Amino acid sequence: MIEVSGLTKNYEGHWAVRGVSFDVAEGDIFGFIGPNGAGKTTSIRIISTLLEPTTGTVKVGGRNVIGDAEAVRRLIGFMPDNFGVYERITVWEYLDFFAAAYGIDRRRRAAAIDGIMELTDLKGLRDRLTGELSKGMRQRLCLAKTLVHDPKVLILDEPANGLDPRARIEFRALLKELRSMGKTILISSHILTELSDICTSVAILEKGKVVTSGSLDSIKKALQPGLAFRLEVLNGIDAARGILEALPDVSGVKIDGDALRFQFGAAREQIPDLVRALVARNVAITGLQEEKTDLEGLFMRLTKGEVS
Repeated sequence: MIEVSGLTKNYEGHWAVRGVSFDVAEGDIFGFIGPNGAGKTTSIRIISTLLEPTTGTVKVGGRNVIGDAEAVRRLIGFMPDNFGVYERITVWEYLDFFAAAYGIDRRRRAAAIDGIMELTDLKGLRDRLTGELSKGMRQRLCLAKTLVHDPKVLILDEPANGLDPRARIEFRALLKELRSMGKTILISSHILTELSDICTSVAILEKGKVVTSGSLDSIKKALQPGLAFRLEVLNGIDAARGILEALPDVSGVKIDGDALRFQFGAAREQIPDLVRALVARNVAITGLQEEKTDLEGLFMRLTKGEVS
């Protein structure tokens, strides 16, 4: 649904984006991840037809963002990281204004706005002035405005910034519901916990370049082809390390406090054999846990903290 190839952007000699390429499949929630200054917002503004690239191509729904920008704008809903509201109008009036701007016929407009307010849980705030809304409700209002013309693709730049924990949870649930409705969602964030349980695939950006992209599972397998474990022993951790390193299918053994971390290249069903081998060599095991690599762990392993 979104194809980005060789994208660059130069600002008076400064390269904000350096050869970015990735694809977003239809129906995905795609996480665009990187520290502040990595080039996320610049890339998103190009995809949203608000900036022209220096080089490279971007297509949304098969339409080029340069040659066919108007068609792309009909396909997308863009929610920027910073947005304003007209504080002296009501929620209904705000949405009606944008529905009219999108060219929605007046006869269909009321039904469209009612449906979006129901979806975003704003119906009870229909007559509330937008200036009286909380941060979380303003985020919902901006998302409602983004959805009012029923776009196929949502492009959300740091949408959870400034939200309290409850509002963040509710916002994630809403994104999952939108995906179930067939929307394709590109969402940028530097807050990894916001994305780890909703994204189907990601691109990790640093210093204007894509470090890696793909499904979370495929990235994990590339970085960590085996199973990861944490082994706790009663005593003799140095001896236990030597024994563990000598066993087949074991690699990457490291001491971590009173425990050992290691990779196991065989099938999960062979873990009991590993335990028996350790016990036979007098290793006093007090605990063995499989470790799951989360999005934050992947990010830390792949990036160096540099900005573009």
